[in-house]
Amino acid sequence: MSVPVFIRSAVITVAAAAVLVPAAAAALGGHAAQAQTATTLKFVRNAADPQKSQLTVLRGDRAVASYRAGSGLGAGHAKGRDDCAKNQGWLPKGTYTVGARHTRYNGTVIKGYAIPLSDKLCANGRTERTDLFIHSEMTRTGGQGRPENQRWDGPADYRSQGCIKLSPADIKKLFAVLADGPAPRRLTVV
Repeated sequence: MSVPVFIRSAVITVAAAAVLVPAAAAALGGHAAQAQTATTLKFVRNAADPQKSQLTVLRGDRAVASYRAGSGLGAGHAKGRDDCAKNQGWLPKGTYTVGARHTRYNGTVIKGYAIPLSDKLCANGRTERTDLFIHSEMTRTGGQGRPENQRWDGPADYRSQGCIKLSPADIKKLFAVLADGPAPRRLTVV
């Protein structure tokens, strides 16, 4: 039995498309594939020095950017590595939901570039950590101000009340990287 010409031509067209679509995506430098790859954040706590921890942006399984970050009041503080110490200890291990990015956040303590994180129960399963962000020390407009919580003075400013804290330059770089792909919906802390 012979196959009509229009059916043979349709089969050839579908087969050609199956070859051309991946080739076109590769020719675009992978941008088509990148747009479909999920963006996540990973925070690796450094037990030796919590102010030298690492926040990484991942697209799929590939790290696209990493930044020095701090969480908690530090190793020299009695509760700096206690994930159940509200407003003192570092961020508890686990998975968080990432909220919408703000470039002009105007909270009581946190201002400027900020990303809210979901609340989290700490290791004891009873203490809930709340008001968590990825942030820096800056003014509402992203500049440097006079009050301590709006002015970055150096390495000691990586200390936080349990949030993830980056330098002003690094949080602006983070926002630029996040603007070039799908918004992260998840942060994993290890």
